[in-house]
Amino acid sequence: MNMKLKGVLAALLFSISLGLSSGVLAQDVAPINVNTADAELLAELPGIGPSRADAIIEERETNGAFESAADLERVSGIGPATVDRLQGQVTFE
Repeated sequence: MNMKLKGVLAALLFSISLGLSSGVLAQDVAPINVNTADAELLAELPGIGPSRADAIIEERETNGAFESAADLERVSGIGPATVDRLQGQVTFE
């Protein structure tokens, strides 16, 4: 088998494996409670990461619990686009 064909087949297999694994990533997971989660758990949310996770915790300790996703805009660096990505992935109970 020539090298070009091997490369195409390798790329195809890689693409297929990514497609199959994305189904695993898309599984339903329990929403994260922003008012009780630790920094490690918060950092797993899309658009958050370690520094924003720390900022979320600092904000809730300083100014009280969050009541909705829109309240997360109180945190520096979190805007409407991030809040939109978090819908359905966070709770506030």
